[in-house]
Amino acid sequence: MHEPRPPRPLGLAPSFGFGDRLGLATPGHLDALRSHGGDIQPIFAQQSIRELERTRRSPSDVIHDAAGALRTANYTGPWSADADHLKSQEDVNLTAGAGFVFFTIDPSDHVDPRADDYSPADLRNCYRDLLGDVNWADEYLGKAVRLEEGVNIEFHADIVYRAAVKYGRAISHAIKLAAHIDRVMAKRSAAYEIELSVDETSQPTSLAEHFIIAEQCLKSNVKLISLAPRYLGQFEKGIDFKGDLAALEASLREHAAVARALGPYKLGLHSGSDKLSMYEIFARSTGGMFHVKTAGTSYLEALRVAARHERRLFRRIIEFSRQRFERDRATYFVSARLEKSPTPAAISDDATLEKLYLDKNDGRQILHVTYGSVLTDSALGPGLRDVLVAHPETHREVLSKHFGRHLKALCKGLR
Repeated sequence: MHEPRPPRPLGLAPSFGFGDRLGLATPGHLDALRSHGGDIQPIFAQQSIRELERTRRSPSDVIHDAAGALRTANYTGPWSADADHLKSQEDVNLTAGAGFVFFTIDPSDHVDPRADDYSPADLRNCYRDLLGDVNWADEYLGKAVRLEEGVNIEFHADIVYRAAVKYGRAISHAIKLAAHIDRVMAKRSAAYEIELSVDETSQPTSLAEHFIIAEQCLKSNVKLISLAPRYLGQFEKGIDFKGDLAALEASLREHAAVARALGPYKLGLHSGSDKLSMYEIFARSTGGMFHVKTAGTSYLEALRVAARHERRLFRRIIEFSRQRFERDRATYFVSARLEKSPTPAAISDDATLEKLYLDKNDGRQILHVTYGSVLTDSALGPGLRDVLVAHPETHREVLSKHFGRHLKALCKGLR
C-alpha cells in the first residue's frame, strides 16, 4: 500500500472540488477521476465552515477521511484540500492547522446587496460613508481598459462608485483575511493558494467590478489562484444551469479575459454541481483555467444508495426533509416548492419515488438543503451511514457514474 502525497497547491491546472459530507465518497470520486478526469486535478478534501457545523465534522476529519481512502486505493497523484467559505481568522486557524492548503475567502457578509438598485445620488451618499475604508475609487474614474479584441471596460463614475459601495468593504475584508492566511502559513512553512468567492449576490458581477476586485487584491499581494464572480443566469443548488447559454458563453469569455490580463488566475464556479449543460462552455471559454466546486450532489448520490438498498429509510428521510425544508432553505437560493413533489405516502412504487426526489429538480432541492438536519438526526444520520458502509460498491458505482458525466463534459471543452 502506497502512502498518498499530502495535499498541495494545484496552480493554474484545471481543477475540480469533490465535496464529501459523510467522509465516505472519495473512492467513488477517485473512480470518476481515473476514468474521465483527463488533465483535471482533484480537490478530494473540501468542506465549508457551514458544512462542518451542520455535519459535526472537524477539519481534521475531512483530511483524514480523504487521505485514508486515497491510501487504500494506492493513489499517489496530486490532490488538494479546500477550506471553503472562510469568513474569519478563527476559520483560517482551524483549517490551516488541519492541513488545508487551498483557502476560499467568502466576504459576502461585507457586500452591499442593494447597491445595484441605488440611484446615482444614493451611491454618492453611500460612498461618502465609506471614505477611510475604501480609498481606491479615484484610481479608476475616467479610466478605460482594453483587455483583448472586443473586450473593453470603461470606468464611468456610476460604475466605479457602485463597485465601491457594493464590494468596497468586502475587498478590504478579503485582503485582511488573506494577510492572516499568509502569516499562518508562513509559520508552517507551507505553500498555499487562495480563491475569492463573490458569487453569492443577486446581481451578476460586472466586468468592471471583477477587474477592480481582482486588481485591488493582487496589488495587496493576495495569492489569488481563482476568483468566482456571480455569473449571468441562475446557479441553484443541485440542479442544472438556468439561463441563456449563448449569453453566458459571451460573458464568460469576457471574464476570462480579465483573469488572463490581471493574473493569470482561474475562474471559479461555485454551486457547480449538476450544471451539465454549461460545463463544456465553461471549460472552453476559460481556456482550461477553471476551478469547479461541488458539494451537495455527493450527498444526494448517497441517498440513492438508501433508495436502492434501504427503502424504508429513504422514505423516512424524505418525510423528515419535507418537514425541515422551509427552515433549512433559508441560507440557500433554491426555487423548489414542497407542493410540487408528492409525499412518500402518495407514491407506492419505490423506483418512481427515487426518480421524483433524486432526478427531478424540486425533489433534489428538498433533499439537498436539509442534509445537515438529516445527518445530525440521532436515527437517520447513523442509518444512512450504515447503509453506505454495508453497500460500498453501489456507493462507488453511483458516484463514479454521476461525476463521470461532470468530468466528461468539462474535458470535452478542453479539446
